[in-house]
Parts: sequence; structure tokens; C-alpha cells
Amino acid sequence: MTTEPAPADTAQERLRRWRLVLGGDPADGTGCMLSGRDAAMDGTLAALYGKGDKPRAGRGRSAGLGASAPAVARWLGDVRTYFPSSVVQVMQRDAIDRLGLTTLLLEPEMLEAVEADVHLVGTLLSLHKAMPETTRETARAVVRKVVEDLEKRLATRTRATLAGALDRSARVSRPRHHDIDWNRTVAANLKHYLPEYRTIVPERFIGYGRASRSAKKEVVLCVDQSGSMAASVVYASVFGAVLASMRAIDTRLVVFDTSVVDLTDQLDDPVDVLFGTQLGGGTDINRALAYCQSQITRPTETVVVLISDLYEGGIRNEMLKRVAAMKAAGVQFVTLLALSDEGAPAYDREHAAALAALDAPAFACTPGLFPEVMAAAIEKRPLPIPDAG
Repeated sequence: MTTEPAPADTAQERLRRWRLVLGGDPADGTGCMLSGRDAAMDGTLAALYGKGDKPRAGRGRSAGLGASAPAVARWLGDVRTYFPSSVVQVMQRDAIDRLGLTTLLLEPEMLEAVEADVHLVGTLLSLHKAMPETTRETARAVVRKVVEDLEKRLATRTRATLAGALDRSARVSRPRHHDIDWNRTVAANLKHYLPEYRTIVPERFIGYGRASRSAKKEVVLCVDQSGSMAASVVYASVFGAVLASMRAIDTRLVVFDTSVVDLTDQLDDPVDVLFGTQLGGGTDINRALAYCQSQITRPTETVVVLISDLYEGGIRNEMLKRVAAMKAAGVQFVTLLALSDEGAPAYDREHAAALAALDAPAFACTPGLFPEVMAAAIEKRPLPIPDAG
């Protein structure tokens, strides 16, 4: 079987794309010359991903940002001109990591030029103690924009999912007709099946309660604020504020490294929560769980969510004993290795296995899955653990 050669325009487009990817090194093999917008895009990529310090007569890439604020500002503008928002965010993160541009984020004009996202917020939070006064308000505005966007995206579904779970978790034995849980009612009355009528005559009804009339659920979010957990801290603060806005849930937010800070009184504003964190430092999960355990007053109505990569700097055996004690008392214990969209996280596998042995499996959770995880915990049913593959 023979194949027809690709049309000239298709082949040229393929060469163009490879040229942009490979960067024009003499060995790239494309023989493709760029002009106009393509050349400008290539220059923008070269400033970040190029090699060497000097340009080579228009051939090949060379790093061209250095630590010059005006050059970076122009580059940020070019990036937003030539690439979609999702790519802009990746390139900004790479610029901070590859070219050491973190300190430039302390300048207000830089913050006004960047494309704000969760990762940028994490970087700003790690820097906020070092920020000059002139930059702090700009940084706060950037963080607030990201937080408000996340709330718009996550809040409605979270409230709806958890409101249903709260109602279903409050069972009543004399429900009104529209509150009857027919699946459970039928299952509980199968022995009253009448073959001649091919029907069940229920002796008792099982119904949904109403969360507003039932005992409140208590949720404790215990969040690791070590540097690797930056995105999880951002999402946890947003979800914490959403949960705190629900009257049927008493929400507590605790952040920790080697010390423990209770930020519950700031949950009405997740931006205040974020600026109350201190990203970086060590980790003492045992100390954090000890504090959370001391705040639990109704274990059977409480869900504790530990968000951590489990790299414990405290006393491992004591940590596991605390988890076992809380579960034995009736607490629903959930361990999230990450709360983010970043994919599979690095984590301490030995500690994760030890928690799984206590029937407290640890898994990574996306923001989209989090409402379902919380609903399952509230209803005391198996958690929707994603496939590790």
C-alpha cells in the first residue's frame, strides 16, 4: 500500500511547528525560517527556554530576561499576546523557577502584568512577609481575584452536594410523604411482601430529615502549610469559607507546620485566611492532630480532613495512635495527600500505608472531587477514592 505525500502547506506547517519547538539550533533539521508573529513568538520562548547568554545571529535561542524589571514587564506582555491563558500560567511558573524572578514579584508593576492563578498565589503567600508596603495591597488584590474566581467555580456545586448529604444523613422514622427514602423503606419492609397483591405493605417508613432541624455536623480541616502544599492551602481556604457559610456545618480550619494556627475566626474571608498562613518550614502532623482532637466535642458527628503529603517531622507512632483513637470514637477521618489539579503528588508512602491499615486511606483529591468526598464522609459511606492508575 502506498501513501500520498502530505500537501505542501501541511508539510510546511509541520516544519513551522517543529521549528518553534526545537528553537532553531543548527541541528534541528527543519531548515525553516520564521518571520513576523512567528519570529516574535520564538523570541518570547527564547527568552525563557533558550541556552547561553548571547544571541547567535538570529539562530537559536538565548536567555534574555535576566533580572531586569522592564525586560520582564515587556516579556509578560508578549506572553499574554501570543499564548492562551493556560500556557501563560505555565510559562510564568517556569520563569520564576528557571530564571529566579521571584523577587521581581515584590514590585507592584510586575504583579499587575502577570496572569494570576493558584500557583502564583502560592508564590505570593511565600513572599508576603518580605513584601514592601507598596506591594502588599497589589498582592492582596491579585490573591482576591483568584480566590473569587475559585469561589464562583466551586461554591454552588459544593453547597448543593453537601446540603443533599446533610439531609440524607438525618434519618427520621415518621417522615412526611415527600421526605420518604423509598429505597431504604422498601429494603426495611421486604418481609411484609404480599405475593397475592405483588406489593409491600410497609410497617415503618424511613425518611430524610432536614439538616436545619438535625444536629449540626462538625468539619475540621487540618492543612499542612509546608512549601510543597501551596496549591492545597489555597483550595482548602476557599472550601473552608464555603463550608463555613453553611448553617448546618460547624467548620474549623487549622493550618500547621511545626506549629499550629487556628484560623477559624477568619473563615468569612478566605483571603485573610491565606495571608494568615506561613508557607514553608517543617511539619509536625502529630501536634496538629492533637490540637484538632482536643476541639472535637461530638465525635460521631465530626469529619476530620487531614490535607498533607504525610512527610512527618513529629512522632509517627503518636500520630497514628491519634488517628486510631479518633476513628474508634466515631470520627470520620479523611486523608488527602493533595487538594489540587496538579496530578499525582509526592508523599510518604510508609505513612500512607499505615493510615490505610487503620481504614483511613490516603489519596490525592482534585477540587472537583472534594464535594463528593465530603458528602460521602458526612453520610458515613465509602469514599469515592479515584483510581490510582
